[in-house]
Amino acid sequence: MKIILVDDEKKFVNMLAKRLSLRGINADVACSGKEALKKVTQTSYDLAVLDLKMPGISGFALKKELMDMRPDMKFIFVTGHGAIDKNGNNNNSDDLLLAKPLNIETLIETINQKINHNNEKRPE
Repeated sequence: MKIILVDDEKKFVNMLAKRLSLRGINADVACSGKEALKKVTQTSYDLAVLDLKMPGISGFALKKELMDMRPDMKFIFVTGHGAIDKNGNNNNSDDLLLAKPLNIETLIETINQKINHNNEKRPE
């Protein structure tokens, strides 16, 4: 399983990657949409955890670009901005939105659900 974490809060995203690593989940980090796009051209990720509000490109807009590159990628959105209108998300109604501060166990459970759900849909 390959994961990329994208958030403009550098300390937050690096700490999140460390906490996931301690639980056996390795994740790459990007601190901007531009950096995430570059990394996705070099590595095939199964899942992206995207901050909704970042300078330059929103999480929803980044998702659209990433889906053009990797149609099978799954997404989880995070936000520190309370309730969000998901009208900007026109692709998968099963996208999940988690509030900051993140509960690491909830995030891991959500990651596993998204990855396992994806694997169940793949033909053998």
